[in-house]
Amino acid sequence: MTLRSLRALIAGVAGVALVATLAACGTDGGPATGRSGESYPLTVENCGAEVTFDAAPTRGVLLKPAAVPYLHELGVLDEVVTARAGAYAREYYDDDTWAELESIPTLSDDLDASGHLQISKEVVLAQRPDIVFGEADNLVRDTLGAAGVALIEEPALCPEPPADPSFEAIYEQMRLYGKVFDKRAEADDAITRLEDRLDQVLTEVDKTENRTAAVLYPTVGGGAPYAYGTSSMAHPQLEAAGFTNVFADTSERVFEVTLEELVARDPDVLILLHSDGDPDDARDAITSMNGAQALTAVKDDAILTQLFNFTEPPTPLVIDGLENIVDHFQR
Repeated sequence: MTLRSLRALIAGVAGVALVATLAACGTDGGPATGRSGESYPLTVENCGAEVTFDAAPTRGVLLKPAAVPYLHELGVLDEVVTARAGAYAREYYDDDTWAELESIPTLSDDLDASGHLQISKEVVLAQRPDIVFGEADNLVRDTLGAAGVALIEEPALCPEPPADPSFEAIYEQMRLYGKVFDKRAEADDAITRLEDRLDQVLTEVDKTENRTAAVLYPTVGGGAPYAYGTSSMAHPQLEAAGFTNVFADTSERVFEVTLEELVARDPDVLILLHSDGDPDDARDAITSMNGAQALTAVKDDAILTQLFNFTEPPTPLVIDGLENIVDHFQR
């Protein structure tokens, strides 16, 4: 897997106007404006563009899975989304969410070797969407905007993502979707539930322990693994789990790392991310590297493998991922 393809992982009609702005991509969804006493017209900021809705969207197409937990929590997943494309791993979702997803027709699950969705613009536009969730290579904001279709992307997947991801960013994105669908009260309730879950897992973290950790994306089949720095959601997730990120001095989101550097930093714990397939393959890609037995985490078998979206981008799934980490290492 190339660095470009890995970044792509973190990089899934009437009455809609899109207006480009020069603002930087923000995590809070930007300002919302409308006539006094009314929800619409509504303008929100997303990835440095203003997106205006004259009414709540009624026909949506999912091109990436990141929006799924938000839409489910607001009760609009199976009501608004009329089609989906891409890969949706069963392990991410509870039974209710999965049942809703399964009821939505699939346009394409064809991904190239780099993990990019392969789908034509015509197939998506034939669904007559008024909103699309997530970009594809040939379905970017300008292309969709020219067809009168709004695009909402997760801030971490914007061309200029925020440099300081946080759990608060998850709540802000929930508020954004609450505004778009006029489900503000439902969004507030969902945020309260997420905050309660986060508070609960934090009470189970041993604050006296002082272990180090690294989050890696192994290259299955050979090649250097990738590590995550402070502009990745992996960093606050590790901190919340009570670990010190051995790459806390690196501001890059994701970068190649050599085994020699890993050994020099010698994390006590390894969290390995993968996108699909057998998780043991991701584990073996690290443990079978010549010299990997010098790593404390490998010697102690202090390794957790979990699906990529349990760490990136910031969505409610990250709290699931945090629970997985704490369950594995601290309970």
